[in-house]
Amino acid sequence: MRPTGALHLGHYHGVLKNWLALQQEYECLFFVADWHALTTHYETPGEIALLGREMLIDWLAVGVDPDQATLFMQSMVPGHAELALLLGMMTPLGWLERVPSYKDQQAKLTGRDLSTYGFLGYPLLQSADILIYRAGLVPVGEDQVAHIELAREVVRRFNHLYGREPDFEEKARAAATKMGKQNAKLYFDLRKRFQEQGDSEAVASAHTLLQGQQNISQSDRERLSGFLEGTGKSILTEPQP
Repeated sequence: MRPTGALHLGHYHGVLKNWLALQQEYECLFFVADWHALTTHYETPGEIALLGREMLIDWLAVGVDPDQATLFMQSMVPGHAELALLLGMMTPLGWLERVPSYKDQQAKLTGRDLSTYGFLGYPLLQSADILIYRAGLVPVGEDQVAHIELAREVVRRFNHLYGREPDFEEKARAAATKMGKQNAKLYFDLRKRFQEQGDSEAVASAHTLLQGQQNISQSDRERLSGFLEGTGKSILTEPQP
């Protein structure tokens, strides 16, 4: 949530009330998006810092529980900006220009100069917010679905560019053996069902199987995930709205 003003009842009924339910069921991360606020309010960083602290207090007041969810300030985790920078190196400019909210916000915020890279690149920072934690589910409103779809496109391009490696199939098959005979057989059976029959339940079961393996490295898990779907190494994970 961007700290660009005081919270009101609309924030409670539109967002925070949902967070209270989500924190009971999922491993949630809620953060004050102070870097996002800079994309439109870059001339008042001091005000953003003050509003950010007040926002955290309001969250606690309505019942967002730090014992059930992780709460933090975006700017205190440099990895958000670092990943956004790297994503910006390989994302086509046209992808950002066609995001619906880009022109919509320019039309609404006519009193601000939004002809900046920060504002244009806002969706990439949002993508980094999601991808850095390998988030599977992202609670967003309908107006943000286009941003999630962009994040998915960025993931596919990133994995296509950087997930290719020599002897990929041999490395993937070697990684599968580390799961043990029974799990390896199940993995290959599920992979065959997905690739030959397009069975979406099979690929979902295979991903669940991979996530539960304790004796393979993260690199092997990424490799097996890509091999499962017939692509290269899956370095980044596609989020779901």
